Amino acid sequence: MLVAVLALQGDFAEHEAVFKRLDVPTCQLRQKRDLEQHFDALILPGGESTVQGKLLRDLDMFEPLRNRIRDGLPVMATCAGSILLARQLLDDPAVHFGTMGISVRRNAYGRQLSSFHTTGTFAGLKDVPMSFIRAPQIEFCLPGVEVLAEHDGRITAVRQGKQLAMTFHPELSGDTRIAAYFLSEML
Repeated sequence: MLVAVLALQGDFAEHEAVFKRLDVPTCQLRQKRDLEQHFDALILPGGESTVQGKLLRDLDMFEPLRNRIRDGLPVMATCAGSILLARQLLDDPAVHFGTMGISVRRNAYGRQLSSFHTTGTFAGLKDVPMSFIRAPQIEFCLPGVEVLAEHDGRITAVRQGKQLAMTFHPELSGDTRIAAYFLSEML
């Protein structure tokens, strides 16, 4: 098994470290030719969704990745990654991959100074560390999207088929349970 991590911008190294702790090999996707290798799953990391979307298009990686996601490639997205998957952005006319039936509001928790850390329940897992950094909010979900986590009444993690999206950063805590959930449930 090989997990590809989009490594154009953002916290891709932290995701790689989590999968390394699970003894799962990773590869970085930095340019179009990296898409030629076989990989079994994709990680869309946090960072700047606008920058990631632009780089995906500029490097001619956007369409091939969107097609693979549409064809059922398991994908785990955190923070900006959830914006890339969203079918609708409520405060931005842009749509990126648009493969997940969610509407997302960017920076819903406020600016960088409003970032916070908490713990919560994720798909039955208790006391999961959740870091919200300029986090988006999932405002609503279409039928077929399962809510896996909430914080203060706000949706923070969802699943649709082989796609898993979170508005927080589980990779920053070193806790491997969400990555293990992704591997066991999605692959």
